[in-house]
Amino acid sequence: MDKLIITGGARLDGEIRISGAKNAALPILAATLLADGPVTVGNLPHLHDITTMIELFGRMGIEPVIDEKLAVEIDPRTIKTLVAPYELVKTMRASILVLGPMVARFGEAEVALPGGCAIGSRPVDLHIRGLEAMGAKIEVEGGYIKAKAPEGGLRGAHFFFDTVSVTGTENIMMAAALAKGRSVLQNAAREPEVVDLANFINAMGGKVQGAGTDTITIDGVERLDSANYRVMPDRIETGTYLVAAAVTGGRVKVKDTDPTILEAVLEKLKEAGADLTTGEDWIELDMHGKRPKAVNLRTAPYPAFPTDMQAQFISLNAIAEGTGAVIETIFENRFMHVYEMHRMGAQIQVEGNTAIVTGVPTLKGAPVMATDLRASASLVLSALVAEGDTLIDRIYHIDRGYECIEEKLQMLGAKIRRVPG
Repeated sequence: MDKLIITGGARLDGEIRISGAKNAALPILAATLLADGPVTVGNLPHLHDITTMIELFGRMGIEPVIDEKLAVEIDPRTIKTLVAPYELVKTMRASILVLGPMVARFGEAEVALPGGCAIGSRPVDLHIRGLEAMGAKIEVEGGYIKAKAPEGGLRGAHFFFDTVSVTGTENIMMAAALAKGRSVLQNAAREPEVVDLANFINAMGGKVQGAGTDTITIDGVERLDSANYRVMPDRIETGTYLVAAAVTGGRVKVKDTDPTILEAVLEKLKEAGADLTTGEDWIELDMHGKRPKAVNLRTAPYPAFPTDMQAQFISLNAIAEGTGAVIETIFENRFMHVYEMHRMGAQIQVEGNTAIVTGVPTLKGAPVMATDLRASASLVLSALVAEGDTLIDRIYHIDRGYECIEEKLQMLGAKIRRVPG
């Protein structure tokens, strides 16, 4: 099992390119199953979860073709089995996203109940109830969700999400794209990745309106056609590298990104004392060598502050001037990184869903262990400013969400290397 060794103290300086968004790429890959012809998806990040989704398609009899620009062409007409097996689904929660499109396009699906990150309960009942509202018959047995569309296919429905669910919204929106009649999804997730999926469905000839608001209207169409689509940039990767610049007192320009989908994070970086300039597809952050100021923040669904940036800002507060409170409202059990940061000398008290962080002038390198994807990013950020060497174990968590993290940080001047476990 690989590990990262980071020698802290280097002030980051330079430019890097942001990868495509994993959380947009996975639902868009799932939505290719809706098409009645080959679909090409570009700007995919090179991440394990993407490989897993492509492998899942291979298991189902679809043979994805990858071109020299690493775009993937998928022709769902070659599908041979409508089963998403447990051994693949258990490694990635997003596999549940094939459920809606398979039932809509092929009339049935068997999808194993998902696995994935250990950051609290993420129930699949919203996915099931949404499909049932469209007339699907669903049984959960033997660890599999077994779904069948009614005679004549799924029907449009009004569905209210009693909790905001990104994957729930995406799954039901994909199913509704081929359902008969109109579907209205209320209390829908508003994330930019949901908008990207809606844009992709529309690029294939779908009729989705209102994505980005809490009410999405989908008029089902008889068929969806071939399309060529480029996945949006990763806003969480963007935010993570900007925080890396902020904690080290450095200057970083991130390119091929979108400042408009990161406003809550950029506001907090300004509050921390960062000098920010933006263009249409780039953001530059310069700390001019200064230590950041502590910030208070509260996570909430988009457009508020994203839960996926919470851990990175705990790292920022850990070495900032002053004390900041970080309130996590989305997931329970999402402060696991705090106990590893204590080993590096961070002063953090957790009280329920609040972490109170008192900044210290410097952290000390230590052996630490990654516990989930974003928590592991916070350990990398802390290691960049710690005195001496930090050894980060279990970095497969990092590799699930950050493409070539050590190469990108090396380009910015960080002393980081990967070693085999």
